[in-house]
Formats: sequence, C-alpha cells, structure tokens
Amino acid sequence: MKATVVDLRYKMNNILKALERNEKVTVSCRGVVKGILIPAQQKKKMSMKDHPFFGMSTKDSTKTVLEELDNLRGQRYNDI
Repeated sequence: MKATVVDLRYKMNNILKALERNEKVTVSCRGVVKGILIPAQQKKKMSMKDHPFFGMSTKDSTKTVLEELDNLRGQRYNDI
C-alpha cells in the first residue's frame, strides 16, 4: 500500500487495517518516499514443554517440565 503524509493524518484506520493484513505501507511526502511501515511479527504460541530451554542440559533428558523446574529450584521451595 502507498500512503502520503496526509493519508497518515486522515486515513490512519485504513493504514492500520493494511498492516493487520501484513501489507507494507510506503509513506511519501510530495512524491518522495520517506519510509516504509512494516507489520510487527506475530508471536508464535509455543507450549512450555517445547521451549528450547527444557532438555538443554542433556539431550536425552526424559524429565517433565515440572521435574526440571523442581530440580532447578532446589532447596528454596522444598520446605513450603
């Protein structure tokens, strides 16, 4: 999508919708390109047990996430 500085002021809703559709918006002023608005990356939802942290101590680790956390926490939380 192409937009002018005036469009940024009066048609911001349309520009935001274009960004939601993952379109890049080229902003110009008096025919000269001043910049490009790029949509923010969507965060991928990841299961906690799929996070790369778990199992990094040993590749063959069969511990669950909770067992790994209990091992890391150690004595601090065992008394509670």
